[in-house]
Amino acid sequence: MRLPRMHPRMHPHMLRHTFVTTMLDAGVDLRDMQIAAQHVDPRTTMRYDRARKNLDRYPNYILAAYMASAT
Repeated sequence: MRLPRMHPRMHPHMLRHTFVTTMLDAGVDLRDMQIAAQHVDPRTTMRYDRARKNLDRYPNYILAAYMASAT
């Protein structure tokens, strides 16, 4: 089976970034998100938390928002 091609600027880390930041936006506790993302250091997860204000630039976040509005 052939996997669908992702947007040229999209990569697996962007999908991970979307997962973490969306869950933080949904109110998931930072410690719970650290465990889910398998971050050893909580400062790594905190970087995602600080980056939430810059998500408008990420194509995968725009896609996630579009998909959420379609339901």
